[in-house]
Amino acid sequence: MDAPELVVASHRFEAARQIAGLPGTDRRGALHGHGFIASVHASPPAGWAAFGGSECHDLRERLARCVGPLDYSLLNDLVDTPTDEHVAAWIGQRVDVPGLARVAIQSTPNQGTSIALGEPGVHVWRRYTLHAAHRLPYVPVGHKCGRLHGHGFVVVVHTRREASDPGSAYDELDLLWAPLHSTLNYRCLNDIPGLENPTSEMLSSWLWERLKSSCPPLSAITVFETGSCGATYDGARYRIWKDFTLDSAVRMGNAPATDPRHRVHGHTYTLRLKLTAPLHAVMGWTIDFGDVKSIFEPVFRSLDHHPLHEQPELADGDPASIAGWVRERVLTDLPQLSSVEIYETDGCGVVVGDNAGDPGLPV
Repeated sequence: MDAPELVVASHRFEAARQIAGLPGTDRRGALHGHGFIASVHASPPAGWAAFGGSECHDLRERLARCVGPLDYSLLNDLVDTPTDEHVAAWIGQRVDVPGLARVAIQSTPNQGTSIALGEPGVHVWRRYTLHAAHRLPYVPVGHKCGRLHGHGFVVVVHTRREASDPGSAYDELDLLWAPLHSTLNYRCLNDIPGLENPTSEMLSSWLWERLKSSCPPLSAITVFETGSCGATYDGARYRIWKDFTLDSAVRMGNAPATDPRHRVHGHTYTLRLKLTAPLHAVMGWTIDFGDVKSIFEPVFRSLDHHPLHEQPELADGDPASIAGWVRERVLTDLPQLSSVEIYETDGCGVVVGDNAGDPGLPV
């Protein structure tokens, strides 16, 4: 059976706004501006794109046309009370995309809102950084994570609420995060009760337990251990991911001869493997990131610094074909694999596999 497929596109725009209804001391009530990122997820029907494999490009073009009026504008002239939520809703009502599933706005690198069509509520997230050391006490002798080391951890707190107040959602998360930041920042995590085995998974569930009572709309905690791997916990299951960078040549086999994508070209792809599994009772992880890397290595070597279109299964050269091909080859050795994502550019690509309940990662 074919795996579910989502096409993802993002587009940046610059705009000013002024949000009414805030206390007089709140700076967001004054005229200010952001470099926004608008993103859409869709499951368009077959035959929708200009040609098979053009789905990402066509979705990005339609999003760009929709967002065009917002670029270098005063959002208040177009959107009533232009909070992130209302801007996302404005785009969702106007973007010409069949099978639209989700619309998101990221107003800064550290905050954003998304609306899933057909689902109640609004997803609001905030990103935080903490600097801490740790070691994993139960790994085999010689494992690098058994040595004391450190990370600039990134934590994303995800919430789902009925509707976001014009300014309070992000502020509320900041207040809830502050005491946790004081506890964790510039510390050795192993010294903190409950984090004696501070894997990404254990840190995400530790944070969940301390936020769930004070933050009822809490929907997930994501921990970036590095820029390319981490874990998400939603109170019921753990989902980890590992990113890989592929520098590959490609040719879109279905593109018309007059289309530049018909020519041999290339991308620096981001390929993301997401896995879902129970927590190991001793190790405190679902699966070792190092094991994911080792298992994926043969597939990685067959793609990186190669002409993808010269492999018969990848002759179409489109992201969905690449992601599906990877999934088929990895699933036997990594049965925990839930989805494969591949992006030609930041925020533009496909997701193949089980994406249900996944809050996603910021662009």
